[in-house]
Amino acid sequence: MVARPRALPVIVEAPLVFVGEVAMLLADTTRRLLRRPIEIVETVEQMAFIGVASVPIVALTGFFSGAVLSLYLSEFLGRYGATGFVGATVGLTVTRELGPVVAGIMVAARCGSAMAAQIGTMKVTEQIDALKMLSVHPTNYLVIPRAVAAVLMLPVLALVCMYSGVFGGWLVAMTRGVPSGVFIQSVRQYVEPSDFLNGIAKTPWFGLIIAVVACQQGLRTTNGAVGVGRATTNSVVISMVLVYVANYFLAQLMY
Repeated sequence: MVARPRALPVIVEAPLVFVGEVAMLLADTTRRLLRRPIEIVETVEQMAFIGVASVPIVALTGFFSGAVLSLYLSEFLGRYGATGFVGATVGLTVTRELGPVVAGIMVAARCGSAMAAQIGTMKVTEQIDALKMLSVHPTNYLVIPRAVAAVLMLPVLALVCMYSGVFGGWLVAMTRGVPSGVFIQSVRQYVEPSDFLNGIAKTPWFGLIIAVVACQQGLRTTNGAVGVGRATTNSVVISMVLVYVANYFLAQLMY
């Protein structure tokens, strides 16, 4: 008898399956990006959901991220008479790292989970099979609008997060004894336009990661409501991890 090959351990097989499915989905999305029918209405709705509806939570999170950073820096640098660098440190940290990453994390938590849950529910209730029967390709109708919306809206949300973070840092710095003029002058002196641009340049990659992972997890959903919950959780966790990993490599490339 011919011996059957051993199956790969789950800890090895699962990442390989994930990478393969994401690569195939990304290739199919790229190939069909400009192919008709182009779902303009669905894309605009997703832009409103990802962009406009996420502004309050991103602004609030960015504000308090900059505020707590300024709280620690004002106390630490004040011991050495270096309060003039509080604004520069807050500004550089928020524009280069906190703004893009916080925006990506918030979108992954709020929108990525919703994408995975919606597509997963469609999968287990056989609505995606119904789309195929109507000659509507799931990639065109479900994946491309979400990917395009995420890529376009993440830079806007990152900019909102940057400004709210610097504003929060400025308010807290004033309450900790740092003069307003000193804080603002420090930001102007050390924060360059390239810091804003490089920070914003990271975010389309974050948006693509979040959308593709959420759609991939939704499209492979099985086992009813339990599977939808699992897909939602996996989407958020994997997206957040990949955002941090991508941020490291992009920061190394840019800076």
